[in-house]
Amino acid sequence: MPLTQMKIAVLVPCHNEESTVGKVITGFRDALPGADIYVYENNCVDRTAEIASNCGAIVRTERSQGKGHVVRRMFADIDADIYILVDGDATYDASSAPRLIGKLIAEHLDMVVGVRVDQSEEAYRRGHRAGNRMLTGLLALIFGRAFRDVLSGYRVFSRRFVKSFPVLSSGFEIETELSVHALELSLPVGEMETPYFERPMGSHSKLNTWRDGLRILLTMLKLYRSERPLQFFAWVATGLATASVVLAIPIVVTFLETGLVPRLPTAVLSMGLMTMAMLSASSGLILDTVTRGRREMKRLAYLALGVTGAPPRP
Repeated sequence: MPLTQMKIAVLVPCHNEESTVGKVITGFRDALPGADIYVYENNCVDRTAEIASNCGAIVRTERSQGKGHVVRRMFADIDADIYILVDGDATYDASSAPRLIGKLIAEHLDMVVGVRVDQSEEAYRRGHRAGNRMLTGLLALIFGRAFRDVLSGYRVFSRRFVKSFPVLSSGFEIETELSVHALELSLPVGEMETPYFERPMGSHSKLNTWRDGLRILLTMLKLYRSERPLQFFAWVATGLATASVVLAIPIVVTFLETGLVPRLPTAVLSMGLMTMAMLSASSGLILDTVTRGRREMKRLAYLALGVTGAPPRP
């Protein structure tokens, strides 16, 4: 199917972005004249919705606070062949959108991530850059491979990625969840460098380095527990078993020398820790089977949808 015949949706989640949303809409209107631009205002108390509407965007509202809630609503409500998710802060390059879409179609991918290349020192703060590197490394350690910019908010998706993705996050950790979903199902994904600009004057970031970084880290650990339960609970079992053995060694030595167990509470604690270790390992084995079945269901839901760019089925 030619690109001109595809329905393209630009998704712009916004919370108080009156100073930048107009520039974002204008940029994507110029880059993709035939695309539908959706702005979802998330409890804005400024003129974001009014400006977006005046610029020709389709404006909708999501009352549950948080980017994850907005993305969940967008993915559920909007039907298109290709989706572009971008922040409303005018830091991402709209002119790169055709190249991202071209890569998605040419290489038959389901997601293309815009890797941020900062155009000034102020565009990408050192704390955010260090946190991104740490989380990217942790993601690679847990899931075997990762993206160069796991927290990028500029992404292009195929329809079957969007419609098979169960959004569970509520806030800025949504980017991590998107990446893990692609890694878990071994979906074809790609990356492309795009310019990343400093926020315009009068615009302020909603991201808190420490608070949101901690939330993203906790989300990653939760996803590790749910997607790799055997590994997760094996580590827990190993820690508990090690503590049990360390406590038990002096008791066993004393028993072999004297035939007595003088520290009964320690012996009970050691036995309890070993019991917990065995229960943890058993839980991991059971949950691994459940996770495998859940992953198969997600894969089947993904495969039931058509390939982007393919002609419709008769």
